[in-house]
Amino acid sequence: MKRAKIYVAGHRGMVGSAIVRRLQLGGYTNIITRSHAELDLVNQQAVTQFLNREKPDYIFMAAARVGGIYANNVYPADFIYTNLMIEANIIDAAYRAGVPRMLFLGSSCIYPRNCPQPIREEYILTGTLEHTNEPYAIAKIAGIKLCESYNRQYGTHYVSVMPTNLYGPNDNYDLSGSHVLPALIRKAHEAKIRGDRHLVVWGSGMPRREFLYVEDMADACVFLMEKEIGEDLINIGTGDDVTVHGLTKTVMEIVGFDGEIAFDSSKPDGTPRKLLSIEKMNALGWRAKTSLKDGIARTYADFRSRYPDMADFEAASSLSD
Repeated sequence: MKRAKIYVAGHRGMVGSAIVRRLQLGGYTNIITRSHAELDLVNQQAVTQFLNREKPDYIFMAAARVGGIYANNVYPADFIYTNLMIEANIIDAAYRAGVPRMLFLGSSCIYPRNCPQPIREEYILTGTLEHTNEPYAIAKIAGIKLCESYNRQYGTHYVSVMPTNLYGPNDNYDLSGSHVLPALIRKAHEAKIRGDRHLVVWGSGMPRREFLYVEDMADACVFLMEKEIGEDLINIGTGDDVTVHGLTKTVMEIVGFDGEIAFDSSKPDGTPRKLLSIEKMNALGWRAKTSLKDGIARTYADFRSRYPDMADFEAASSLSD
């Protein structure tokens, strides 16, 4: 199995890069990657030709356009179109190239806004989605249903995994597109450098969120590949959640910012609570290993190593736009 040809789509992103590291740690040597410049996943013909030529044994589908509440509100068309095209192109081309197994990464935002907690896999499509990220959620639901449909009609083994909120090395710290935890890390770091007395945080601070360190997520993905799990929808998380207020205090402690928190209630909270049921993964024998505090400390160290001063960060952000 260590010789299996494995294609990791989105290998430069936070999740994809973590999967590559985990595969390499596990002794896998035949790992295929392509940058966006080398392969545009929105281009159906290019994807079809690539998979027909390479014929991988397994695909980790970690490529996606992602972002927080701000980015989802400003670029809804980009989020739904890009993600739909990437999913449809890879899943269909994989089937036609004879790729038997795939892991598709979804998102916990696929579940209804007011789900019973913790959220079980069968709650998908049982209620109204959170409006702040609805286009992205709809695209991810379409990807799940594509996998299910190809499994049912063509006998493929394409598993969909729903991670909770992810964070860790190689995260996106650009405030115009980042999620809550990397945004808090950057905001607290900047506030400390400026000598501010307050840290402004969107919303009321009351929503509860679950966070999973990305290296644990990668470990779960490789675990499912090695167990040959397919034809299912599986949540991946920690089983614990925290308020945004509590999260902010932990980030401030790790960053070393000792000011006060100022919540901006004019900004949206998003879903009130999002805690995943992880019974399926636990039953298979997998559990997350990294505590939230340890994970945030490692992520802050990653932030500091990548952007030793904010001038470097601003330069990197402008180049990626």
